[in-house]
Amino acid sequence: MSDARIEGYARALFEIARAEGTLDEVEDELFRFARSFESSDALRNALTDEMVPADRRQGIVESLLGDRATATTMQLVSMVIGSGRGRDLPEIIDSLVARASRSKDLEVAEVRSAVALTDDQQTRLAAALANATGQQVNLKVVVDPSVIGGIVATVGDTVIDGTVRTRLDQLKSRL
Repeated sequence: MSDARIEGYARALFEIARAEGTLDEVEDELFRFARSFESSDALRNALTDEMVPADRRQGIVESLLGDRATATTMQLVSMVIGSGRGRDLPEIIDSLVARASRSKDLEVAEVRSAVALTDDQQTRLAAALANATGQQVNLKVVVDPSVIGGIVATVGDTVIDGTVRTRLDQLKSRL
């Protein structure tokens, strides 16, 4: 889909969530859904298969999100899936997250970690990233089992790789 269409969807979703007064919560839920969508071939195939009727795809969204997300989040994802734009869902959501962050004068910081981070760890990490980049950040944590230990943080074009794998590779190259 063209960038203009992606931005159009993102702007519409942003405005709906803002008007409902649930922007922060919806933004976080949509971000987590997009990462799940990207990491699961079965989910991606089920929600983008044009041979599956739109109402069935929307039913899958409803059963997945059910009690785990706000009604606004479920309706927004269902709308995108129902309109046949499922393949573009991660891009649309990433654009919405960036738009929401800009509206708060924040930069999106995507952090990949092998384990979930506590609230205290997230607060300290956000402060450290703000200090390292010179920008206040909207921290988005993705639990990624392929990260053996440590974290990978991406803020704009800056990547900070503090994973065990990278450190081992650095040690190996020194030896």
